Amino acid sequence: MFRTALRNVLAHKARLLMTVLAVMLGVAFVSGTLVFTSTVSDAFRASSQKGYDNVDVAIQPRSSDSRTGAPGAAPALDQKLLDKAAHVPGAASATGSVSGFTAIADKKGQLIGNGFSTRGGNYFAGKDGKDARYPMRSGAAPEGPHEFALDAHTAAKAGYKVGDTVRISVDGPVREQKLTGVFTTDDGTVAAGGSLALFDTPTAQKLFAAPGTFSEIDVRATAGTSQTALKSAVEKVLPKDGAEATTGKKLAADQAENIAESTNGMRTALLAFAGIALFVGIFIIANTFTMLVAQRTKELALLRAVGASRRQVTRSVLLEAFLVGAVAAVTGLAAGIGIGAGLRALMSSTGATVPDGPLVVSPSTVLAALLVGIVVTVLAAWLPGRRAAKIPPVAAMSSVHAAATTKSLVVRNTVGALFAGAGVAGVLVATGMSDGKAVMGGGAVLLLIGVFVLTPLLSRPLIALAAPVLRAFGISGTLARQNAVRNPRRTAATASALMVGLTLITGLTVIAGSVQQGIDKMATASLKADYVVSMATHTPLSPDVAKKLGSLDEVTAVSPLRNSPSRIGTAPQYLTGVNGKDFGKLTRLDFTKGALGDLRGGRTVVDDITAAKQGWHPGSRLPVTFEDGKKGTLTVSGVYRGNQMIHGILLDNATLAPHQKQLTDLQVMVKTKHGATDATKDTLVKALGKNPAISVSDKKDVTDGIAKMINLLLNMLYGLLAMAVIVAVLGVINTLAMSVFERSQEIGMLRAIGLDRRGIKRMVRLESLVISLFGGVLGIGLGVFFGWAAGELIGSSMPTYELVLPWGRMGVFLGLAALVGVLAALWPARRAARLNMLAAIKAE
Repeated sequence: MFRTALRNVLAHKARLLMTVLAVMLGVAFVSGTLVFTSTVSDAFRASSQKGYDNVDVAIQPRSSDSRTGAPGAAPALDQKLLDKAAHVPGAASATGSVSGFTAIADKKGQLIGNGFSTRGGNYFAGKDGKDARYPMRSGAAPEGPHEFALDAHTAAKAGYKVGDTVRISVDGPVREQKLTGVFTTDDGTVAAGGSLALFDTPTAQKLFAAPGTFSEIDVRATAGTSQTALKSAVEKVLPKDGAEATTGKKLAADQAENIAESTNGMRTALLAFAGIALFVGIFIIANTFTMLVAQRTKELALLRAVGASRRQVTRSVLLEAFLVGAVAAVTGLAAGIGIGAGLRALMSSTGATVPDGPLVVSPSTVLAALLVGIVVTVLAAWLPGRRAAKIPPVAAMSSVHAAATTKSLVVRNTVGALFAGAGVAGVLVATGMSDGKAVMGGGAVLLLIGVFVLTPLLSRPLIALAAPVLRAFGISGTLARQNAVRNPRRTAATASALMVGLTLITGLTVIAGSVQQGIDKMATASLKADYVVSMATHTPLSPDVAKKLGSLDEVTAVSPLRNSPSRIGTAPQYLTGVNGKDFGKLTRLDFTKGALGDLRGGRTVVDDITAAKQGWHPGSRLPVTFEDGKKGTLTVSGVYRGNQMIHGILLDNATLAPHQKQLTDLQVMVKTKHGATDATKDTLVKALGKNPAISVSDKKDVTDGIAKMINLLLNMLYGLLAMAVIVAVLGVINTLAMSVFERSQEIGMLRAIGLDRRGIKRMVRLESLVISLFGGVLGIGLGVFFGWAAGELIGSSMPTYELVLPWGRMGVFLGLAALVGVLAALWPARRAARLNMLAAIKAE
């Protein structure tokens, strides 16, 4: 039986090629995802470990206090503590560090680096005047508020050299600093394309923290002193509250764990799409083996007649599947390694922060690829193998095996209807729940399974709708329609592969378009401001920006938004400070109770969700403990409908600012005399020094920025889901090729009675087109339903959400389904037309 299985694989190489390709694509996606995430995780882990090479013990603010964001949080680490740490037994040295966002402009004024990887810090000179962390390649360490040093990678990229004057920005205003030194560093973010600027310690403290304070103190151990022993010694000099000591090994391990957690989400998402590709591939594999078994009815029945048992026949089919899966798994693993390397290169080319490091192919990746390829193929072939074993020897007398019984069809349709009904019910119930994600997900899975099972039943009426169009193509069109519904199960399996991909693509497109529409309405409904000014990386903005904008003749109203931790009663709450005088001119809030009024002194307005949760209403007096620990009372004057742009507890900055330790703004809203025009925007940009780190956005820019993120995510998903569509194309090709093979005698007869080669080609192409459009219509219909249902959940937290059906894109998707059908039919149609009619008529 082993020899028989091997002979069958070798005898049907062309027919099994599409199955190998389908499995290979799924395996390549899975292994590529594992290679990519392992490579990125290991690169970040190695980078983080390098960052702690010079750290044996780190003193940091107590994390439990900093997480609450409540007043009285851990105080900053000061020089006194640094001196104590440097003199504990076993300490060789102690280094104080501060860091924060620092934008570096190139010679054209454009931002160097990417987002949060553009960092600044302090050059902490030791007794020898050097900082061991940053060896100077050229020049000298920075001294004074107008000097700085730059990493060698960024300096080379921008063409800067020692002595140049460079424009930088830390919190908004442009600063011009003299470049005094270029240094080398093992910092992983710099290796990945970020930038690092260093200032002398007093300047860095003023920019990133507060004078005389540090964000971390790193202690080096003397030779022979363990990190644990040094940690015990350091803990004795720590203040009772507000600081904690951690070993360098523990910090490196914690960071490695955080990196693993952060990449797990990405890995899960990528593997989900790989699973979709494999899920679609299962239909193709099962379809392939079903048809192979059907074509070998006589052969298998003869094997039974000469003594082969049912178990041996099943084992023979599964052995074929094992061999096909093994070949696909090995080739898929090789392709996956290439995909992993390509994904990393793609991330680096888009400016994402990815440290350097080797490509990682772990044993678990190899094992997963082999298991996925082989197990999926064998499982998909199990049912056809089981059916093959049930072929009675008497079937050897007939060329056609018995069709499915009425009982089996009734059972199939009943099961499908139950699954589909339960799925629809689950999705509809979830739309009315406050948190129905899990229920909706379960309902969606049940509905998909139900539709899969019912697809053979649905194929006849839906394909019949195309009959008037197909009749226009004469006898070829009529034959194409009859062939498409001749074997509903095969047609269903082929169409289902395409349906899965289009369901997801359509659903995601509906959701993305509707969310974008909701955001547009939100910006229009809640903002009167012409512009919103913020840091390009959404880091804190200097209050000087609001002052500068407020001094311009063009500006009629301005309000910075700033957050401050507080405690109302015993519960931690964030307060949002605004310019009470101008806030009403810049926003259009929908008040459910009370009104904005004169937002000054102790008056405050609260969003409806917070008010309902706390039981507040106009007139409620709120006992508040501010950031500096001082107490006061706020009076609620109104409750408004919050949204993603404006929400929380709002009060006047004049009330809030005296209690803040450091004044920074999240953004600044601006109203101008002539509204949002190009000339006005240029005026604001010039007034802010043409700063590359500052974004001046009108309402359209705000919504376009969000749309850009949505479209970027959507395009990534389209690329990933294209894998499922490619697999579906292979499925259609596979089905048509086998259909042509088993209908060789029929096609030969058609040719003999006068149907020319062009007519044969047209018949096969139209059959492929009808099957593909059938899958496309089902997929788009399900996608719209799922998009609507998911929108009902989103709408509960976004009042401006509105269902938008992207008719244009759905037309493109349907056209894509048609294109799949046309392309998939090229080879089978050509093969059918080239059949020798006499040989085909004589074929068994």
